[in-house]
Amino acid sequence: MDEIKKAIIEFAGASKKTRFYFKDMEKAVQEKVPGAKAREIKKAASELINEGTLIYFSTGSTTMYGLKDRCASDEPQ
Repeated sequence: MDEIKKAIIEFAGASKKTRFYFKDMEKAVQEKVPGAKAREIKKAASELINEGTLIYFSTGSTTMYGLKDRCASDEPQ
């Protein structure tokens, strides 16, 4: 789980965009941790949100994630 969390944080920090979709995060994590399943990645992302490292965005139809240090919740995309 720690390896997946590390891969998520690395992706979020290196991403050109401050917000990103789960599918983008999933693809980046699976490149670093080939055996990672979507469920494990989602669980790790949820833990990072609970720890305050990641922020969760929902517009009703779209769900995005972002690093807390890189974006504010009211910042336009």
